[in-house]
Amino acid sequence: MNKQCLGATVTTGGTRFRVWAPQARHVDLVVEDPSCGGAGPLAPRRLSAAGDGLHELFAPDLGAGTRYRFRLDGQRLFPDPASRYQPAGVHGPSEVVDPSVFRWRDGGWQGRSTTELVIYELHIGTFTPAGTFAAATARLAQLQELGITAIELMPVADFPGRWNWGYDHAALWAPAHAYGRPDELRALVDEAHALGLAVLLDVIQNHLGPDGAYVAAFGPFLTHRHHTPWGPAVNLDDRGSAAVRAFLLENAEHWLSEYHLDGLRLDAIEALCDASPTHFLAELSARVAALPGPRRYLFAEDDRNLNRVVQPHAAGGYGLDGVWTDDFHQVLRRLVAGDRRGSCDDFPATTTALAATINDGWWYQGQTLASTGAPRGSDPRGLAPQQLIYFLQNHDQVGNRPFGERLHHTSGADLYHAASALLLFLPQTPLLFMGQEWAASTPFLFFTDHKPEIGRRVREGRWREARARLAGEPRAELPDPQQPASFERSKLDWLEREREPHHRTLQLYRALLQLRRELRGPARAESPCEGALLVRRGEHLLLVALQAELALPLPTVGAELLCTAAPPFAATPRPPQRQGDQLHFAAPAAVIFGPARG
Repeated sequence: MNKQCLGATVTTGGTRFRVWAPQARHVDLVVEDPSCGGAGPLAPRRLSAAGDGLHELFAPDLGAGTRYRFRLDGQRLFPDPASRYQPAGVHGPSEVVDPSVFRWRDGGWQGRSTTELVIYELHIGTFTPAGTFAAATARLAQLQELGITAIELMPVADFPGRWNWGYDHAALWAPAHAYGRPDELRALVDEAHALGLAVLLDVIQNHLGPDGAYVAAFGPFLTHRHHTPWGPAVNLDDRGSAAVRAFLLENAEHWLSEYHLDGLRLDAIEALCDASPTHFLAELSARVAALPGPRRYLFAEDDRNLNRVVQPHAAGGYGLDGVWTDDFHQVLRRLVAGDRRGSCDDFPATTTALAATINDGWWYQGQTLASTGAPRGSDPRGLAPQQLIYFLQNHDQVGNRPFGERLHHTSGADLYHAASALLLFLPQTPLLFMGQEWAASTPFLFFTDHKPEIGRRVREGRWREARARLAGEPRAELPDPQQPASFERSKLDWLEREREPHHRTLQLYRALLQLRRELRGPARAESPCEGALLVRRGEHLLLVALQAELALPLPTVGAELLCTAAPPFAATPRPPQRQGDQLHFAAPAAVIFGPARG
């Protein structure tokens, strides 16, 4: 399968249609009749076999805006697996899109260095009341002013229903019609670049959604050779896998090239099962590195702590730029929120363990997990700090909790502010989850809008997980992911940014991100006593007390630059007091010392 070949491509004098359908004897293009408002089809047109399971047709009379489907072997109609837009949803016709019509303004954009990245994860549907690309674009300047340097969009590939997290994707190439048209996503990226913001996109290549993912009807996209939490694996190493790999490689390039994106976040790569001599991820990273223009990034979600994910090809690695690592979050969450159930129970709740995690990069380096009895992790030595993405919360760590609680809902403001200072002081790449910067009152719940039977299975599965996590604790009725209220309640309330107590947290994040720009070099952490952390980074030093009534050695050099327990960040200021050569913390707090500012 040649690159840049799938879907409907507008060219000089018409449109070329090309589809991979190796199991079909013949494929027909069925175009909706514009004279009857798209209610009826025009006469079908037969595509020609082009080898390697490809079928193609050049139509000189068709252009942008044409709505069409493919009919396989004279039977059922399907949307294009490489559709650029699904105006009526994933079950409807595809629409021909001409990306060359959009007038980009980002010709001078050179991208961002990985050492500069402060990533802000957001969900288009709940980031604003309107839940559209255009509405999100209007908020980008506020993120830039805060100190964010990159936004990461949760999946935008079209999904069934009116709302979804995006991981039930069905149209792998088409921006969700609920969020707007393709050019509105382009406009978001264009404006982000004008503001100096890189744009990353969460893409799902490890499974298909449960409804409307018709690509599996066209060929052997899935295989029973491997199994994943979603069922059969995407076919990366079984019969017909060469075309599937080419489909996914072109899909990644499509998002990066047609939308000028700066990088991709690859979901749950442990489910990309591939026993090929060259792993799919290594092939993908080589393909992305060869793209013209500013450097693009590939970040992975991976729960195995595998160093080869980010090691270079020459060392046998996949060559990705960074990996989400849960260990920092898990240890810190146990310390500040007391979590024990779920995956947190596999982690120690000590500041000694937190310091070791920071120094090494992750906690598990081959030790046995108590919950599974299996070893987890590898040696993190040699990994650069910016290759590890740290967070206090993300969509999973909030949304997979039974009631969608954010960290500050269970930790309290003092501990939340201290943990925030720690995250943004470290050289690892920080990721914030939308609303984190003002301690948003709104939850982030799990929500779907599936057909009744699929919705019932989703509801029962989520409730079963929630009850196991709650372990009999008396709590209110569990939210129903299928109810519109679960989606509506998850929308950010932007007005509360300027109200207390939220505005104090917003001021803290703004100050921390401004100070972060002054920090240089690696960090070294230690725990002088349980409940306390001391982190040195170049000429700066951070003291963190995660317990009250602690006395820590007073730094002998540098001026106090920021204290989370002092005005204007604390509702009831209780900054630590100097007592001789010690600093006494009456409440949890973080203090940053460094060269005095002129």
